[in-house]
Amino acid sequence: MGAWGLGPFDNDTAGDWGYELNDAILSGRPAVLRKALTAAADETGYLDYIQAAEAIAAAAIVAAHQPGGPTLDPVYSPDCLRTDGPLDIPADLISLSLRAIDRVIAEDSHWRELWEEADRLDDVIAVLAPVRTALEPH
Repeated sequence: MGAWGLGPFDNDTAGDWGYELNDAILSGRPAVLRKALTAAADETGYLDYIQAAEAIAAAAIVAAHQPGGPTLDPVYSPDCLRTDGPLDIPADLISLSLRAIDRVIAEDSHWRELWEEADRLDDVIAVLAPVRTALEPH
């Protein structure tokens, strides 16, 4: 799994995906978020770990851009979020992020399976709670 912590960016996969976000032009970054979120949210079969980890990272970014949203880890989150300022997040990415999170934590997810095997599923879901809360309609 290549994870050293429970946070959205505490794994190699999210770090690698962050480079993709960094490399995109500013106006193209919402499309990078959308691609990661859609890959997880629309998966009808077994959800691969890579898709899940990328979707969690993308959802965390969308959540961080919401009023009162959680702060992203300044060490492991994509550099462009600190150097280029906030992103213009299309409104539909909020509900897409919620769908992606729900899909990631569903039964037929490799991400969930790995955290269950490590006996840390409840802990990692608790870490995701502020992300989910920031995305829920108020």
